[in-house]
Amino acid sequence: MSRKRLRLSTPSDVRKAMTKIANALYNGEIEPKEANAILYACNSVLSSIRIDEQQKKIDELEQLLNSQDL
Repeated sequence: MSRKRLRLSTPSDVRKAMTKIANALYNGEIEPKEANAILYACNSVLSSIRIDEQQKKIDELEQLLNSQDL
């Protein structure tokens, strides 16, 4: 059995992966329990990406504020 990989580096990648899983489920190519587990993982990855993006924005704002305090 060959290994399958989903790209989950960006929100766009996650969205595409979720679409693939939904289509596979709809077409009977994947069991609902397996689809649920993969979609749960996709949502976890997406949450992590969003948190990282928010932290980056916070860091940028803090740097901007610190440069204004001079």
